[in-house]
Amino acid sequence: MCCVDTGKESVKEMAPLKALEAEYPILDPNFQAFCASHGIFSVEDFLIHDLYELAAFAEQQPTSEKLKQGITQVLSIIDTQHQPWLNGMELLDDALYNKHVLSTGCEGIDLLLGGGLREGQLTELVGPSSCGKTQVCLLAASNVATKHMGNVVYLDTGNSFSPQRIAQFVGHIAGRAFDEAGKRIFQRIMNGIVCHSVFDIFTMFNVLHRLVINFPSQLQKGGQVRMLIVDSISSLITPILGNSGSQGRALMISAGYMLKKLAHEHNVAVLVTNHTVGGERGIPKPALGQTWKSIPHVRLLLSGDHGNNVRSISVLRHPSMVNLSTFIVIAVHKLFKPDLRIALLLLLVFLPPCK
Repeated sequence: MCCVDTGKESVKEMAPLKALEAEYPILDPNFQAFCASHGIFSVEDFLIHDLYELAAFAEQQPTSEKLKQGITQVLSIIDTQHQPWLNGMELLDDALYNKHVLSTGCEGIDLLLGGGLREGQLTELVGPSSCGKTQVCLLAASNVATKHMGNVVYLDTGNSFSPQRIAQFVGHIAGRAFDEAGKRIFQRIMNGIVCHSVFDIFTMFNVLHRLVINFPSQLQKGGQVRMLIVDSISSLITPILGNSGSQGRALMISAGYMLKKLAHEHNVAVLVTNHTVGGERGIPKPALGQTWKSIPHVRLLLSGDHGNNVRSISVLRHPSMVNLSTFIVIAVHKLFKPDLRIALLLLLVFLPPCK
């Protein structure tokens, strides 16, 4: 479905500096330590830093000449990484033929998004604690693995991944009796959902780097990754935003850039979750601040009343709904019950356009 003929170059750009040392000895531990002191850990990080300022800092070091050679080497790597220029027709063809829509398995969310989560886009699901964000992630993973015949990579940051819940969803979606053939299909689906426990942002970078390296071999084996889930991205980013200042923000931007690049170049639907914090007049707002706000292509807000099991989904950001009113879908679920029966009451409410 997708072409990965520039895989080696993409790997270089996604790679941590340490991974490039063998091919480029000038990027030695001394250079890596110098870069790390300025919040630079990968080639992408250079793109969001003032290189004149970095070179000025290098001038003050005893090994200034080697450091400047290292900076020049990284710039040379960057120069070879850019994708070919595409005209409007080529971009349209890519969107139509390579970027498919993947159903989440929840009728209300799919209706709201025009079919589901789009490959090539980063979708953020925002909501308070215990509102059902993880359940949506588990359902989406189950549905993609079952109906779209693709693999799912699930990055679990809080030990919330539940294989039992996945099994329930898969059993319901597949709708097959567990005879021998059904068991084989069930096993294939379950094997197609790979979970990684990730407790800090650097581990996430390493997992994503390995994922990009393995994409060509996955295509050859027919096991293409169709969806990447990070539950939750805010658990990884919030700790580095405390006292680290600009370095923390640089890492956050680098993480967002890496996820969007992976989504676009490998036709993957990326779904991340984020929590809410108190805003003006006590109104909840998405965490991670203004810097992160512009990173997701799509931002959804999940909220609801725990007492009567009502959930509402609203669109805060969507590239195809810039001038449209925001929809709210009120869904009365038994989605989170073991019997997995689903009853949807859809109420579409028009609100003023999102700012």
